[in-house]
Amino acid sequence: MARIELNEIAHSYRPKPASESDFALKRIHHMWEDGGAYALLGPSGCGKTTLLNIISGLLTPTRGKILYDGEDVTDLPPEKRNIAQVFQFPVLYDTMTVFDNLAFPLRNRGHDSADVDRRVHEVAEILELTPYLKKRAAGLAADAKQKISLGRGLVRSDVAAILFDEPLTVIDPHLKWNLRRKLKDIHEQLKLTFVYVTHDQVEALTFADKVVVMYEGEIVQIGSPQDLFENPEHTFVGYFIGSPGMNFLDCTLEGDVARCNGARIRIDDAVAAKGRGIQGKLELGIRPMHLKLSSEAVEGGVPADVRGIEDQGSCRIVKVALAGKTLRARLPEGASIPEGQAWLVFPPAWTRLFADGRLVK
Repeated sequence: MARIELNEIAHSYRPKPASESDFALKRIHHMWEDGGAYALLGPSGCGKTTLLNIISGLLTPTRGKILYDGEDVTDLPPEKRNIAQVFQFPVLYDTMTVFDNLAFPLRNRGHDSADVDRRVHEVAEILELTPYLKKRAAGLAADAKQKISLGRGLVRSDVAAILFDEPLTVIDPHLKWNLRRKLKDIHEQLKLTFVYVTHDQVEALTFADKVVVMYEGEIVQIGSPQDLFENPEHTFVGYFIGSPGMNFLDCTLEGDVARCNGARIRIDDAVAAKGRGIQGKLELGIRPMHLKLSSEAVEGGVPADVRGIEDQGSCRIVKVALAGKTLRARLPEGASIPEGQAWLVFPPAWTRLFADGRLVK
């Protein structure tokens, strides 16, 4: 197991990067604790796989250092880092049996046959592969093949970390939940350091203790699923996490009131005081579940026009137009929905203020 430290990492695929726009990864400085389960979450092209390949040793960063338990491994190749990597498509020897696939890393390192047999059976039991040990890998389903790929990393007792690069992409949807649950169980049992790359927020939020959200080559927030949902530190996190994502409105401040193209919305006094001293673009953000909707004028409410309804079974999403933007309010199934005009209430406790994309706190 390993504590992974990213020390001022930056990376460019250009031979002579001249400006920040030339970098696929911008300044990254974080420490991931030994035995933690982390998910690298973000859209395609944000730098997730680049960062994972730097951690594994497949790439050497343009700037900065990678440390495992305080030891500089920046220039070490993958085989010297004692890590295992599970790729999007399973990497197996199809003509070998499941047993021989799992045994290969140990045999390659000169372990005796008794140790190989013991470790293979231990890992096969954890991954529920014992009935398949004598079968060839070629005939197995995609989820079983991905388990074998994972097992090839787990079978080594000295593995420092296991890195997953979109490992469930080729798995049928109805099997994904079971395999994701199995990964969670394995982490809780073995306490290995897991780093899991995905663009799927459901995978990230259900798998990881800490989610690392990346955007345009930067880590914009690391936190628990609850942290990311309730207190997004960047507008991208608010937009990307949640279904639907956070509502945003451009605003200016007048005392403890935010003006949004004529609409007046009261916000928290302390937040407003900090926001008044900031130069830059200001935005209000609120989750659809916290945006209140009324068919009658209420104190603190602002008028808006109802534009549509999406029925999602357990709830309904009401689209409303305010200050030139379409906002969404999530109402429980059976709640009354105004027709035509409605009044929106922004509870100050759940209304966030952002300056140039960053949370004001």
